[in-house]
Amino acid sequence: MDLRLPAVRGLRRGAVAALAAVVLVLACVGTWTAVASDDTPAVHRTDRVMDMGAGVRIDTAYFVSASGGRRPAVLLAHGFGGSKDDVREQAEKLARDGYAVLTWSARGFGRSTGKVGLNDPKGEVADVSRLIDWLAERPEVELDRPGDPRVGVTGASYGGAISLLAAGYDHRVDAIAPAITYWNLADALFPNGVFKKLWAGVFMNSGGGCRNFTADLCRLYERVAETGTPDTQARALLEARSPTAVGKSIKVPTLLVQGQSDSLFPLGQADAAARAIRANGAPVDVDWIAGGHDGGDRETSRVQSRVRAWFDRYLKNDKSVDTGPAFRITRTGGIDSTDGAARLRGASGDTYPGLENGQRTVALSGRAQSFANPAGASPPAVSALPGLGGPGGLSQLSSLGIGVSLDFPGQYAHFDSRPVRDDLWITGSPTVTVHVTSTRDDAVLFGKVYDVGPGGTQQVLPSQLVAPVRVTGAKDGTDVTLTLPAVDHEVQKGHRLRLVLASTDLGYASPAAPATYTVSLKSGLKVPTAPGVRTAAAPLPSWVWWLPPAGAVVALALLLTGRRRTTTPAPAPALADIPLQITDLSKRYAKSADRYAVRDLSFRVEKGQVLGLLGPNGAGKTTTLRMLMGLINPDDGDIRVFGHAIRPGAPVLSRVGAFVEGAGFLPHLTGRENLELYWQATGRPPEDAHLDEALEIAGLGEALARAVRTYSQGMRQRLAIAQAMLGLPDLLILDEPTNGLDPPQIREMREVMIRYAAAGRTVIVSSHLLAEVEQSCTHLVVMDRGRLVQAGPVDEIVGSGDTVLVGLAADIADPMVEKVAALPEVSSVTRTEGGLLVRLAPDTAAGTTDALQPVGAGPLPQGASGTVETAAAGIGTAAGASTGSSALPAGAVTSGSTAAARLLVELVRLGVPVASLGPHRRLEDAFLTLIGGSA
Repeated sequence: MDLRLPAVRGLRRGAVAALAAVVLVLACVGTWTAVASDDTPAVHRTDRVMDMGAGVRIDTAYFVSASGGRRPAVLLAHGFGGSKDDVREQAEKLARDGYAVLTWSARGFGRSTGKVGLNDPKGEVADVSRLIDWLAERPEVELDRPGDPRVGVTGASYGGAISLLAAGYDHRVDAIAPAITYWNLADALFPNGVFKKLWAGVFMNSGGGCRNFTADLCRLYERVAETGTPDTQARALLEARSPTAVGKSIKVPTLLVQGQSDSLFPLGQADAAARAIRANGAPVDVDWIAGGHDGGDRETSRVQSRVRAWFDRYLKNDKSVDTGPAFRITRTGGIDSTDGAARLRGASGDTYPGLENGQRTVALSGRAQSFANPAGASPPAVSALPGLGGPGGLSQLSSLGIGVSLDFPGQYAHFDSRPVRDDLWITGSPTVTVHVTSTRDDAVLFGKVYDVGPGGTQQVLPSQLVAPVRVTGAKDGTDVTLTLPAVDHEVQKGHRLRLVLASTDLGYASPAAPATYTVSLKSGLKVPTAPGVRTAAAPLPSWVWWLPPAGAVVALALLLTGRRRTTTPAPAPALADIPLQITDLSKRYAKSADRYAVRDLSFRVEKGQVLGLLGPNGAGKTTTLRMLMGLINPDDGDIRVFGHAIRPGAPVLSRVGAFVEGAGFLPHLTGRENLELYWQATGRPPEDAHLDEALEIAGLGEALARAVRTYSQGMRQRLAIAQAMLGLPDLLILDEPTNGLDPPQIREMREVMIRYAAAGRTVIVSSHLLAEVEQSCTHLVVMDRGRLVQAGPVDEIVGSGDTVLVGLAADIADPMVEKVAALPEVSSVTRTEGGLLVRLAPDTAAGTTDALQPVGAGPLPQGASGTVETAAAGIGTAAGASTGSSALPAGAVTSGSTAAARLLVELVRLGVPVASLGPHRRLEDAFLTLIGGSA
């Protein structure tokens, strides 16, 4: 049996020799690297599955360096929905730093079995104690006493909670470093009695669905999700699985890392943990990082370094280690012009100030205001968007002064302060007391504090956070003291603070019954300032040091090579009214000098056309569209949109709209609200959206007032196209717009495209539905293997075959059919419904093709194309004279050539009652013929 890799088996002898040489070189390099890095100990990894009983098996990985001697151990936990593989890199680093590291996949995740219990003391927490038992038996692990290893626990989110719970349930844990996690899960998912529905749904989804959770948790979720109101039983279950349940037992040194960009586990969770653990007499440091579950920078490298230092101090007992300040905040401000990243600066204090330190009162003004809770709590206001995290999360945008929140008129009350006289830095949770009256007993309000710029032109919601509160007994009126989200935010001189109390929020469940709320102020806004926290001086940016020598090197290189700066080509006035002209466009495959994705492509698109871009997979369609949209640069050739050359970021691209296989919409917003929110995010004036015109073309009608979650696939597609049409771009690019639609929806989509082009604009559509392209497009460009095969009007391309359909005014006998088949112009004749299908002989059919010239091709030879309608009219008259019938109807011969004309003459001569004569070929036939014959 040959066990060599297939790629190796197919290599020629010379290639094998070359490969062997490369391997030898790489081996030498690897040997040299190993020698040069002798001071870095190798890390050994051992994977094993441990039996926890009751059929539960936990998949683990153990990391230890080759250096001898006993060392402390670290249990490294993963986040919710992850596995042990997510923390492998950090485990290896800790092992190199002298720790024995054990990672594992929690129940229900990775290769571990069992149901997800959300850190059930009898499940996941008990598993951790068994892992500590195993560490106590390892010869590499330092022991405090028999069966008691020196061990720390760390992890983020779900892993952070198990760190706290392990310290509370197992006295053998010596230090912990939980990150972006919860202290009380009931408070996190049911803050002030309000169900955090979107995040709860994300939890269930990322956990594998209800079937992957324990039965009690599944029932809890289904019950609360259905009613929208958390009950006492639900709170009790989540609190029993939260660190707060064993808060008095957590007495070990604790480093709490919490995220500022976090609507799931906000800063208040870490604050509650810090107060409880410090009350037990244990050392506690608090670190507020820039990122969190809502995105932003989680500062992975810095946080891991601080965790390592924390364990060095409290596990290795190295008192010389600097573990950092008691309290640290990462502050975001501005953009680094060298790399486009957000600037991060640290601020710190000698003690943790809590969330109410240094309070000052900011006066608010405003009369009592009434507003509505709409039926179904829709449309909801928008603050954070769970699941849309990443490095550029919305909350980080707010720290850069970009407002992305949305409140609907008539659904909120607001109270403003005067412009602040000096810069004001809010660090902690503002509070305010208001009087609330409702037309119903149960009311839910969402409080938030905006930073409003001068003139009210811009308002920013710090960290995109909102504080919900359920008000009971509101029908008779009641005073409510609202604790607003904890933030770290600078309010600049001249800005105002705006308190907003809204009736809805996208992330939470609100009462479905309509109601009217009335709110009035009872106090000013109390703002914490944490005066003991100081921001570190900004270091000089690195470019101050490297820019001068780098500039000198670049200048020297330019002088030596004579390199000239490339500039964007000047506009072509002659093409100012041409939506698109592509000339000699080419794009090579990456790392290839002679393999092309697109080669020498040229065509032109005029106003009012609906152009179909066709070709098999690999034809170069997608590459062409990406170059057209400025996403990639061509290697050769020119793309002109209204005379302007296309380059990434070219201003003329504002006249181009694009829809690529669907768009994401907020399901709880209506169609109109989604489009308005999208346009607001562009920063362009509302009047430039031409929203009503785009919606009229899309033809959604009354559906615009419904939530998008109720839309059919066809309605979503049309809404997506309406989004692409916002601003009424002169050139609209649609990639597979009919995907997933049923026949009626496809027909509606076709009408949308035709209506849009009818106003003098241009549509380019790429689709695999050839029958639909034939009906919706006016022109075609057919590509194959990167080259243009044919371009021109649809009817000309379809009509360029060798088969014609002869329509008959009356049926004819078989002998007459045989006479037609015997004509020299005819190869074969087949009866078909209503006439004869005549295939022309090859010699005569060669002249039937109407030439369809792409841009740049020369003029047609005289007589090479055209119609025979004039000749047909005369022939029809003769036919009428000989057969007793009238002349052929106008347009009976729709397209053809001299060969078709000769056929018509012969048919009339034989006395065939011809009613019509025209091409008979579908676009599919034409397409297959074209790509089958292309080189």
